[in-house]
Amino acid sequence: MSTAFVSWRERFERLRANKLFETVVIAIIVVSALLIGAKTYEEEVSPFQQWLLVMDVAVTVFFLVEILIRMAAEKRLRDFFRKGWNIFDFLIVTASLIPLDDSEMVLLARLLRIFRVLRLVSIIPELRMLMAALVKSIPRMGYVALLMFIIFYIYAALGSFLFADIDDFLWGNISIAMLTLFRVATFEDWTDVMYATQEVYAWSWIYYLTFIFLTAFIFLNMMIGIVLDVMQKESVQMEIESGEGEAAELHGLRHDVRSLRDQLDRMEAALGTRQGAAGVDRRDED
Repeated sequence: MSTAFVSWRERFERLRANKLFETVVIAIIVVSALLIGAKTYEEEVSPFQQWLLVMDVAVTVFFLVEILIRMAAEKRLRDFFRKGWNIFDFLIVTASLIPLDDSEMVLLARLLRIFRVLRLVSIIPELRMLMAALVKSIPRMGYVALLMFIIFYIYAALGSFLFADIDDFLWGNISIAMLTLFRVATFEDWTDVMYATQEVYAWSWIYYLTFIFLTAFIFLNMMIGIVLDVMQKESVQMEIESGEGEAAELHGLRHDVRSLRDQLDRMEAALGTRQGAAGVDRRDED
């Protein structure tokens, strides 16, 4: 590998790690999002449309140059594609190269340009942490959602049996009753539903309050607890990878303790070997 190539790679690596460069990239992504929003308005003035087109081309060129700089900063090109977020950025930038003309691909090009806003997630570490925590918490939240479905099903069956004669539109069958309970769980005029059944069954408030207590308080807090637990683990992992923070210090101390323990084990093994050899020599002399 030539010295000139290494020198250019180091320059690109310093540029990629520069905070000002990252800030400019974030600003351009925001500008790109504003351009996408501006194109949704009806505008008959052709100069304004031409200005938007020029800005879109400029943003696309900037993203292309930025992704090429990040690729050139890697020691090996395949190292760039080992990270999922890099692959995501590469696909978004590549898809943005589809021209916005009057061809059949114009709709696809506009749809793909919408996803350029998601590059904020790949650029900002905190957003990456939140996204990773959300994805990793989905399997655990699935069990809570399954339990919520069971509760919804039981209460919907009870509501259909008890309140169908009062309001067939809200409690006519179990599927409609589940939609009504979803309205109750989201507090969308749920008191009107309760008051209508209370006129016939005065005790029906127990039905609604127990359902709200289970769904809105217990299960919702369980969901929040799962997300917070995963976020805490992701935050610790991010601190370890960056080498900053209390988690990184504890991880370093544990690594040092393990290294010292390994050294002590090797020293004890070496001393044991020497003592055994000395004992053999004494027996030979005797």
